Amino acid sequence: MDLLSNKWIVNLLVSWFFIASLSGNVGVLHVLESEENVDWVLGTGANPPYLVILESALFTRSIMMKLKNGSGRVAGVAVIMPNTNPLEGFSPHTSCPNENTGVYSETYDPSLAHCNVTVWNPFGNGLSYEEFDFPIFSMKDDNDTRVIRQCYMDHNRGVNGSVPQYPLCAMQLYSHMSAVTDTATCMRRNDLNLSLSPEMICDPLGDYNVWASTKPLNTTAKGHKTGESVVVAAARLDSRSFFFDVAPGAESGVSGFISLLAAASALKTVIQEAPPNRTIFYTFFQGETFDYIGSSRMVYDMENKQFAVDLDNVHSVLEIGQVGLRADSKLWLHSDPVSRKNDSVNDEVKKLITNLRSAAVNLSVSVDVPNVSQPLPPSSFQRFLRARPIPGLVLEDHESSFTNRFYESMYDTADHLNMSYPANLTQEEQLEFVTETAKALTEVATLVARALYIQAGGAEAQLRNINADPEIVTRMLYGFLVRTNNTWFQQLVPSDLMSHLADRPTNFYVGVAQQSSEPTLLVQYLLANMTGSHFNISQGNCKNQRENEKDEESKHMYSYMWVQGAAPPNGTERQGFCVRSTVRLSKALSPAFDLKEYTSKDYSTWTESRWKVIKGRIFLVASPDLEMMTLGVGVGVLIASLLLTYIMSSKADILFSSGREPANATY
Repeated sequence: MDLLSNKWIVNLLVSWFFIASLSGNVGVLHVLESEENVDWVLGTGANPPYLVILESALFTRSIMMKLKNGSGRVAGVAVIMPNTNPLEGFSPHTSCPNENTGVYSETYDPSLAHCNVTVWNPFGNGLSYEEFDFPIFSMKDDNDTRVIRQCYMDHNRGVNGSVPQYPLCAMQLYSHMSAVTDTATCMRRNDLNLSLSPEMICDPLGDYNVWASTKPLNTTAKGHKTGESVVVAAARLDSRSFFFDVAPGAESGVSGFISLLAAASALKTVIQEAPPNRTIFYTFFQGETFDYIGSSRMVYDMENKQFAVDLDNVHSVLEIGQVGLRADSKLWLHSDPVSRKNDSVNDEVKKLITNLRSAAVNLSVSVDVPNVSQPLPPSSFQRFLRARPIPGLVLEDHESSFTNRFYESMYDTADHLNMSYPANLTQEEQLEFVTETAKALTEVATLVARALYIQAGGAEAQLRNINADPEIVTRMLYGFLVRTNNTWFQQLVPSDLMSHLADRPTNFYVGVAQQSSEPTLLVQYLLANMTGSHFNISQGNCKNQRENEKDEESKHMYSYMWVQGAAPPNGTERQGFCVRSTVRLSKALSPAFDLKEYTSKDYSTWTESRWKVIKGRIFLVASPDLEMMTLGVGVGVLIASLLLTYIMSSKADILFSSGREPANATY
């Protein structure tokens, strides 16, 4: 039986990897029933190697490390995904995320480095960063899984402690990865590939950052913009889990970037009517999970005058982090104690704190600062501080350690954000239903929008006119965490993006730097629709980035996107239109790969191995004795047939000759 629609762990390289056989890893199925049962697999089981089936409750670091250390008797592992989240916390990330590529180091207050003051992710077990020499799959708890369990019960489970008899149920996992050793080795082999059709063995992780400005900026003229001052409003887009293609990121990423998108939408009208002195720069970073790929690239480009603005143009930074699980309706304002030793930076940080407190007036959410001096939590802002002291804050729902018990795990889902819908609602009704989670994030978005407006120099008298829309927030939550294939997303994207929409949540794994991912494209079009305007030009001019046939200048200041619009109630022909906005994409590829510094300590060096076939199957396997006997009989038959063939060939003239008739014979 072939197994389809399952997930697997992909070989991600920095300096470690896992090995899988080119012909697939084969083992006798064993459903692990308790942690004590591991000793049977690793020691007394009579039919190794085993392919271990783990219920989600047993997918722990202690069990996985035991299986890893006894890998000579383990051919692979398949984890059965639960339908509900566990009560205990689980995070396969480290307890100190991105500790080696943030701002705190031996040269930037060593006492704050390596989470010496605050362990941000106390549930982090580091499982995603371990090296395994067998494939690891995850499986939905569905019909395929029930067939596997039944096969095990019928053939492999001994009765009353007896040894199971052959034939036994076995499983084969195909997940051969091309890359070996580490990033430096695989990139060097990529470079040395001299064939006419070179076959790459690994690719750098990466994607595109999404950004937009409240005032159009000439993107052709790179570098410093004289007289321009920008307030960077940042959030991260990506997430991950232990398994490839399962990265829901509800709290770790989605709560933050949805709040920023809703804030950008809330600011659109007031900025048109009463523009502030400074430009607000909405930025959505990709690849932050893997050592800040997106933010480090943007800072690198700013430093090297390869971006629309440079670091001299950056006035301050407000980053929206994990904001979906706040307790007591309180959010926390985290700042960097080292840069605040600079008086001018400290003064601007105090102003930003004051602005956020002013923005929270008459809202159900309040803000506060931590009681103790501690470093910044893992955040994109740290990459700006590595370049120079810049005033900034990171908005989080935790004062010290993460509130998120499932940071960067497969359990960080809509359920984790307490999203729920009344029974018997249709999909369209769920899309429009304003959940309690949406109401809470709407308040956060309003807070962020008002604070950004004041920070950019806007008048406080306008704050009452800045309010996020709960309907937009609830649609985004449904679209990203429940079903991307919904009527609202469909009308905001072009027709060629329809194939990316599916009846499932979005996967926020960053992927490799070859094309824009689904989250990047969706956020790009959402941001354009929320901050841009409908422009009455033809589809041809829109796609050619111009307002008319003679226009050669607008493309430097604006981007033009043709979207398919809403479907009419009684028809299928959509009324498409052009959206003009300042939304752009910029490369989110680590500078290490441009510099060919594959062992860099300053930039991310994550790569992903290439593969050809990922699949699994179950079958019955005969006993080794029967297999040897069958082989022996086969060899005996082969020898006998060869001997018989030789004898018949050597005596062919006798065996196959016929008597000759006389030449003068007559009839």
